[in-house]
Amino acid sequence: ETIAAIATAPGVGAIAVIRLSGKEAFAIAEKIFSRSIQDCKTHTAHYGSILKADGTVLDSVLLLVMKGPRSYTGEDSVELSCHGGRLVTERVLERIFEAGARPAQPGEFSLRAFLNGKLDLAQAEAVQELIAAKSELALENAEKQLEGALSETIATFQKELTEIAAILEAWVDFPEDDLEFASMDEIIAKLEGISLRMQKLQKTFHDGKTLHEGISLCLLGSPNVGKSSLMNALLGKERAIVTELAGTTRDLLEEDLRLGSLHFKLIDTAGIRKTDERIEKEGIRRSQIAMQQADLILLLLDASRPLIESDLQLLKETPKNKTIVVWNKTDLSKPPIEMESVQISAKEKTGLDELKQAIHQTIWKEGPPSKEEVLITQLRHHRALSNAISACQAVITGLQSGISAEFVASDVRCALNELGTIIGINVTEEILSAIFSKFCLGK
Repeated sequence: ETIAAIATAPGVGAIAVIRLSGKEAFAIAEKIFSRSIQDCKTHTAHYGSILKADGTVLDSVLLLVMKGPRSYTGEDSVELSCHGGRLVTERVLERIFEAGARPAQPGEFSLRAFLNGKLDLAQAEAVQELIAAKSELALENAEKQLEGALSETIATFQKELTEIAAILEAWVDFPEDDLEFASMDEIIAKLEGISLRMQKLQKTFHDGKTLHEGISLCLLGSPNVGKSSLMNALLGKERAIVTELAGTTRDLLEEDLRLGSLHFKLIDTAGIRKTDERIEKEGIRRSQIAMQQADLILLLLDASRPLIESDLQLLKETPKNKTIVVWNKTDLSKPPIEMESVQISAKEKTGLDELKQAIHQTIWKEGPPSKEEVLITQLRHHRALSNAISACQAVITGLQSGISAEFVASDVRCALNELGTIIGINVTEEILSAIFSKFCLGK
C-alpha cells in the first residue's frame, strides 16, 4: 500500500512537508498535481499546484520526486512542500488520501526503510534518537549510531564468533580427521577477548541512557531552605514563587534544563517536615516519591541557622550515591557544620558554577564518554549483549570442562542470534511493532 503522512511538526510555519511512499506514489501525485510527473527524473523538484477534485487550486507546492530504490524507504517516494498552516496542510493530506493513499502508522516510513535494507534496526532506532536528542552529546551519539558505528561493532563480534562456530562445527562433523584450524587454548582466548569487549560495550548503557533519556534532578530539603530560589537561579527565570513563608511550594514543579552538554528534568519539591495540614502533607508525600525516583538529588540546607530535625532526617534518608549536599544562603552566614558539600547563595547567584561542576562529576564518575566511544542507549541492546556474554561464558566453561564441541557450538549460535537482534536479524514482528510504534508520524 502507498502511505502518506505529514513529516513536519504540527502547528504554524512557513512550510510543511508531506510524504508519500509506495508503488502508487507517482500515480497518486499525478492525480492531484497540476503537472505531469511520470517522466520526471529522480531527485528533481517541480513547482505546481495541488488541485481539488473539481480542478480548482488547493495550494501551491514544491514536489520532490524520488524513484526507488534511491529513497529513504527504498520505494518510489514523493515529498510535497506546501504552506505551513495547520488547516491547509490537513486539506492537502486529505486530498492525497482521496487519491488512493492511506494514513501512515507511527514509524512506518522507517520500518519500510529497514525492511527494504536501507537501514539496519540499530540505525533505524538512531533516527528517532536523533529527532528526540535534547543535548549535544545525545545528538552526537545518535549521529554516530545512524552512521553505523554500533552496527559495525556488532558485526565484528558476529564475524569473530562465526569463525569460532565454523571451527567447532568442523570438529563435530569430522572428528576422525584431527583438524587443527586452531588449538583449544586459542579458541578459549579468542572467546574471552570477545566477551570482554562485549562487556565493555554493555557497560556504556548507563552513560548512553543518561544521554538519551536525560537526568531527573530533584531539589529536596526542609521548608524555606531556598529550593525554589535555586530553581529560578538555575533556569535564569522566575519559574517558582518565592516568599519568606515556609511551605510556599505545595506541589512538584518540573522544568527542562540544559547544563553544559546534558539535559535535565529539574524538579522543585515541597519542603519536608512534620505537618497535619492535608494539602501540605500530600505535597510532602509526592516529594518523597520524587526523591526515590530521581537520578540525582540536590539536598539543600540553610547555612543561616543550625540543622533542624527534618534536615537531620533527610541527611539520613537520602541515598548517598546520588545526593549532593548544598548549603544555601551563604551570603548570610557560613555553614554551621563542615561536611562534603557545595556552598551557594541562590539569591546572590554565587557558587552556581561550583554546583554545576559537582553535578557533572557525580554523573560522570569516571569522566564523560569520549566522542569516539560507541554507546548503547536501548534496554533491549543491553539485554541482548548480556545474553550473548552469558552464552560465550558457557562456551568457555564447556570447553575448559571437556564438553563435546557439539554441545558448546549451540551456545555460540545462541550468542550470534542475540547479537543479531540488535541490528535486526531474527527479530520477531512483535519486537518490530514495539520499536517503531514509538516513532513520530511521518518518520
